[in-house]
Amino acid sequence: MHNRIKKAIQVLTLSGLTILGGLALSLLMTLAPTMEAKAETSSIIVQSTTSTQNSGLLDYLLPIFEKKTGIKVHVVAVGTGQALKNARNGDGDVVLVHAKAAEEEFVAQGFGVQRHPFMYNDFVLVGPSSDPAKVQGMDDSLKALAKIAEAKALFVSRGDESGTHKKEKQLWAAAGVDIKGHSGTWYRESGSGMGASLNLATGLGAYILTDRATWLAFANKQDFLIHVAGDQRLFNQYGVILVHPDKHPHVKAKESKAFVTWLLSDEGQAAIAEFRLEGKQLFFPNAKTGQ
Repeated sequence: MHNRIKKAIQVLTLSGLTILGGLALSLLMTLAPTMEAKAETSSIIVQSTTSTQNSGLLDYLLPIFEKKTGIKVHVVAVGTGQALKNARNGDGDVVLVHAKAAEEEFVAQGFGVQRHPFMYNDFVLVGPSSDPAKVQGMDDSLKALAKIAEAKALFVSRGDESGTHKKEKQLWAAAGVDIKGHSGTWYRESGSGMGASLNLATGLGAYILTDRATWLAFANKQDFLIHVAGDQRLFNQYGVILVHPDKHPHVKAKESKAFVTWLLSDEGQAAIAEFRLEGKQLFFPNAKTGQ
């Protein structure tokens, strides 16, 4: 029972006003389910990719949304694959991820109402300043990965079916490199999130693919640099999806729709554009033009 209801009942019980207290108690007990239901529907769960959390973006956006609507947003920050899996299981109201094909499959299977692109940034290839594969300054990610494979230079993969991992696998395949055949040699799979994988890469002196926002927010850079950037193949689109209430009736559809609508609105898009880290814009709104 809601704490405020309990306190009210205690006050009435101690007052000795038997008749009035009895009537008020009866009224409170009648209203309790409604009050509790209202409290329960004032929050939603967002299954999100780690980059939006690690970069500080959600810490910036959510207080603005909560102040406007009174809806509290609880974030579960995991890789895209895990976020979609959690949502399939009904453990969330909204999905915020960055793997278009997986998002479209999620919707096509009936788990999501509609996929909305709403912002983008890019991936970058980082590595030690010694640059053993000599890829510094390249703007062709496929050629850079081919050089890393040829040099057998250490490379750390998230290996967790996150959006970043999916993008990385696409790039290796396009570069003509069979990474499965190199697993456990120069190609290492962490099975962890972006932060832990970056820590492993800096510890090993290995190259790694990361989203730019997480890299800029990452504190343990050591002597690592961005070696490859600017390739159109490194474009990183984010999408937001309302979990379908037909699949999971407990989904807070009204509150979740309010969150999605706000992200896509002029106000939400402006807030995304205004977010900065060390004076740098990390995410770029594109609700009207995104794919």
